[in-house]
Amino acid sequence: MNIENTKAQMRKGVLEYCILSILNGEDKYASEILESLKDAKLLVVEGTIYPLLTRLKNAGLLAYRWEESSSGPPRKYYALTETGKLFLKELDTTWNALKNAVQLVTK
Repeated sequence: MNIENTKAQMRKGVLEYCILSILNGEDKYASEILESLKDAKLLVVEGTIYPLLTRLKNAGLLAYRWEESSSGPPRKYYALTETGKLFLKELDTTWNALKNAVQLVTK
């Protein structure tokens, strides 16, 4: 069994939750989201994040707007929709229960 593959699958499993959490309360463009994920050592590449953002938007969890940039082309800023906020709240509950269960099992 490949340990790197297992670690990558674990990260992928929480990526949607992390993106929604990053956008909670603040609109961001993709590069800012990517930077937050990299800062957290989630090692995400651009080829991973854009399809995920599109999927979350198509699911009604995110919306976006175009905003002019002073240093280049316009940027697409993503924001949580009301549905996205409710979805994130449910994920918070689920994450906390899962985290507690894993901590109990791995002690």
